[in-house]
Amino acid sequence: MNRFNDLADFPVAEIESLLELAERLKRQPEPRALEGKILSLLFLSPSLRTLASFQAAMGRLGGNSFVISPDMSIHGIETRPGIVMDGAAAEHIREAVPVIASYGDVMGIRAFAERRDLATEIADREFEELATLVDVPLINMESAIQHPCQSLADWKTMNDFDVPSSGGRFVLSWAFHPRPLPLAVPSTTVKMAAMRGMDVVVLRPDGFALPEPIMAQARALADASGGRVTETEDRAEALEGANVIYAKSWMSTQHYGDKPADLAAREELTDWCVDDPWFDSADADCRFMHCLPVRRGVVVSDRVLDGPRSIVIAEARNRMFAQMAVLHRLLKG
Repeated sequence: MNRFNDLADFPVAEIESLLELAERLKRQPEPRALEGKILSLLFLSPSLRTLASFQAAMGRLGGNSFVISPDMSIHGIETRPGIVMDGAAAEHIREAVPVIASYGDVMGIRAFAERRDLATEIADREFEELATLVDVPLINMESAIQHPCQSLADWKTMNDFDVPSSGGRFVLSWAFHPRPLPLAVPSTTVKMAAMRGMDVVVLRPDGFALPEPIMAQARALADASGGRVTETEDRAEALEGANVIYAKSWMSTQHYGDKPADLAAREELTDWCVDDPWFDSADADCRFMHCLPVRRGVVVSDRVLDGPRSIVIAEARNRMFAQMAVLHRLLKG
């Protein structure tokens, strides 16, 4: 493995092997496995869990890491192509990326979607262009349309809590948020649950359907794994017998790139906040999941988030173990 970018790049057996490695490293630490190795981290967008979990993962395996972000650089980093650099920034991303990569043995890049052109972001062009500048193993730490590290941790979390795969019902539900958010987490999540062989339901209001290329890929992955992928606006239908309710906000694909239209479309949708009644027809052991950060009282109520159904802290901790497995596999084979 030389690149960790999309879970769908790997057969299910290889994902399961990574998850077994993550669990083994959790139970049987290898504190010198990556001794002398360096992880280069480039953050072009903010982070809490991704930054901390990658540094912790590398440290637990005996390696070291360093972090670069535009806010930290005294020169500033310009990312626009074809720009005349007569402004504040003195460094261009096309020089910065290969230099940063050259200082480490493996590199992680995080670059959010610009949320302007849907086709460009489904193709993940910004990340793919940056990837051409890297000549060491590369990890996608979240791009316009991918967040494989989050989904690997989510898969492990469901395994840890004995959430059924074949026959398990996974509801990916849109939730209200005051701002239009990227598509990376929901797009990767629907594919992850499909690969796991689950009955996946995307629950969303009109105008907030996930892009058809993403749904088509998820349906193909479900066909291969024995699962199923559907979508609906009917909350009662979606939540019937659910084993997982995974809440996430994302911007309107109908009004993609048009922030005023997106805000107008969501202003009447404040009732899309996960609360106890959502679980009335769900499985008795139904779990609540979210990638964090999450807005309390907006995306989910306090009583759900702080209650026994919530496994969001376990999800966040599993980011570290899942990424330990990825780093181990990339650098040790």
